[in-house]
Amino acid sequence: MAEIIFDDVTLRYSIYSSNAMSLRSHLVKIATGGNIDHVGNKTIITALKNVSFKLTKGDSVGIIGHNGAGKSTLLRTIAGIYQPQSGTITCTGKIATVFEIGAGLEPELSGYDNIINLGMIMGLTYKEAKAIIPAIEEFTELGDFLQLPVRTYSSGMTMRLMFAVATSITPEILLIDEMFATGDEGFKEKCLSRIKELIATAHIFVFASHDQHLIETYCNRIFRLEHGSLEEVTLKGEKHDI
Repeated sequence: MAEIIFDDVTLRYSIYSSNAMSLRSHLVKIATGGNIDHVGNKTIITALKNVSFKLTKGDSVGIIGHNGAGKSTLLRTIAGIYQPQSGTITCTGKIATVFEIGAGLEPELSGYDNIINLGMIMGLTYKEAKAIIPAIEEFTELGDFLQLPVRTYSSGMTMRLMFAVATSITPEILLIDEMFATGDEGFKEKCLSRIKELIATAHIFVFASHDQHLIETYCNRIFRLEHGSLEEVTLKGEKHDI
């Protein structure tokens, strides 16, 4: 059964090693929400602060917040890419991710080779990864471009490939970070249709976005991040206990 539990999770990291760069410090403060501490010659950013929540089968969660609020950091922490300094995380279920363009891709390899690589990263065997190629060909509509190195792809083509692979099997947990910002309208509609199908399977879906319409349409819970702190809200801003 798919489940994600965060219990008092805090994540910190260093940005740079100088206390003298006041202008840069100010810019970092704007970008990160202001959770900055100076320890010796290091500047420490608190990206997630005492975050607790529980997601179970059937939850479709939209994460909202200003740029630098910690949305992408939260998704990557769920995925196990970042490890917190304190608190505990329990994550049960197979995870598929669609993050920044190019994440996990080998630019010198062909689209076909990357399908196999990404599929195996998701836990498929080599045989299983090869078996999803026809579905990827059909969904992406990239044709002969799949034979070319990914470094020759446009950002939209790259996102087509990444999204198609990530959703080629039904994951128990699907994490998406603003993926609808890239691609033509026709492809966006295909993505939305597939996302709707995945949500209907009642596994966990977590989606970071600034698009309120998408949040309203596809999510049944909303988390707002501000200065690294998380609260559950309705679209009208009403708070809920998590």
